[in-house]
Amino acid sequence: MGVIADSDFNWSTLLPSTKLDWKPCYSGFECTRLIVPLDYDSAAAGNASIAITRYPSNLSKSDYLGPVLLNPGGPGGSGVDYAVELGAEIASILGGAFDIVGFDPRGVSYSTPTVSWFKSDAERALWIPSTQDTVYPALGKSVQGQLAEERGGEYLQYITTDNTARDMLRIMEAFGQEKLQYWGISYGSALGATFATMFPDKVGRLVIDGVLDMEAWYSANLTAQEANTDKALQAFADGCFAAGLDNCAFYAPSSAQITANLQTLLASAETNPLPVVTPISYDVFGYTLLKNTLLDSLYSSLSFFQPLAEGLADLAKGNASTIYTSFIEAPPFECAADSNSTSPPIPFHENVFEAVFSIACGDAVAVNDTVPELQKFYSQAQNVSSFGDSFTTWRIACSGWKVHRPGRFAGPVGANTSFPLLVIGNTVDPVTPISGANKTAQAFPGSVLLTLDAVAHTSVNAPSTCVFGYLREYFVNGTLPPVGTMCTPDSPVFPSSAGNSTASGRRDLDSQSNSLKARRTRRAIGAARLRN
Repeated sequence: MGVIADSDFNWSTLLPSTKLDWKPCYSGFECTRLIVPLDYDSAAAGNASIAITRYPSNLSKSDYLGPVLLNPGGPGGSGVDYAVELGAEIASILGGAFDIVGFDPRGVSYSTPTVSWFKSDAERALWIPSTQDTVYPALGKSVQGQLAEERGGEYLQYITTDNTARDMLRIMEAFGQEKLQYWGISYGSALGATFATMFPDKVGRLVIDGVLDMEAWYSANLTAQEANTDKALQAFADGCFAAGLDNCAFYAPSSAQITANLQTLLASAETNPLPVVTPISYDVFGYTLLKNTLLDSLYSSLSFFQPLAEGLADLAKGNASTIYTSFIEAPPFECAADSNSTSPPIPFHENVFEAVFSIACGDAVAVNDTVPELQKFYSQAQNVSSFGDSFTTWRIACSGWKVHRPGRFAGPVGANTSFPLLVIGNTVDPVTPISGANKTAQAFPGSVLLTLDAVAHTSVNAPSTCVFGYLREYFVNGTLPPVGTMCTPDSPVFPSSAGNSTASGRRDLDSQSNSLKARRTRRAIGAARLRN
């Protein structure tokens, strides 16, 4: 994000075109805006403009292997930001023969029309906190759904995964390519699987990584995604104990004691929250912030378990500043009209809050649950995981959603594709358990599941030379790993020493990138989690 924040490039200077009219933008990147139909069944609906950036291949034309499209998940994640942050590294992993291409899905970030049902950033900032403590969050989401229906315009019904899949095909065709090459993580797995189902003869190379349960996605019932969340938290306790006092600040004589100490902190945070004031922010650190911090940390044990342990150790001493600055702190909201505003020009795409629910609820079947039904759903989710409240967000939000396009794709996924998929799943993924990867791989005959033995969400958050090698072989040569292959991360969660400079440097790079991504995501969807 530093490259973008430090750039004075403005997307509005690019005229949308039906061709890829590349212009220099961020350092080492080229950008363009591609015109696509808003409604692929009717030109009367008008057009959308898709923001696209690429890190160009540095090889000769004879060695060039075409573009690889990326999706960073979300939904609502900016593919442009993702490519600018990690494009050079991904190019190195895949071998340099590809253009690394990030695009903002329709309705998201730099693509237009941009999803928004708030009249101003100030209105959004005021609404999001006001809904966090609502006694019946479903009522707040009902208001949100009504706002979307009234203010979202006619275009909102077209902001769906199936249309983004169609946009990807248009992007590939604009590149002069017949088939898609793609690497999608998290929600990007739903986009990839949807593309492969809709256009099975257009699959060139397709990787889905951190795979959702597709049936759950299209039914707005994501409780199945929490199957491993508590297991991931237990891995923190186990790893901390195994690392010892010198390598884990929250160490106790047993993993059971570490878990008990953590529960004590949660109970204390609920009854005795702590004030935090930093040079750029302030808050009251209580139960909800602690619980959300724990969940965020599970996305990448490699990057977050050590700072989590340090933050928890200080929290146990009555100091919340360490954990707050490591996981929560962000510049306060400032109105654009404020002449004294010190916010960077592009710190965060504010509309990601709307984009998350527009895409998720627009994809799903219509949900008409009553408040008592949602309360029952909430209780059932709590029985699956102590983080069940976080996974009920989608169902509650979609229960108030009214904008659905007739005839949209809503599953099931699966097809005989022109080339088999490479499916990647982690053994302990806190939000996309490996069962989703198994299920999806089986839906596409010939596809292979590559397993990464890691506590993390997607392989991106647990760097593995083994996985990277299979990715390169797949994209370059079309070679799939042997069935049953399992890889391991390059670095331990709690290393006993700083390690060699290469591993240490890689760890720092991933830590910075993942921390930034987690903070961005937290501001967007963290507000939608239920507060207790």
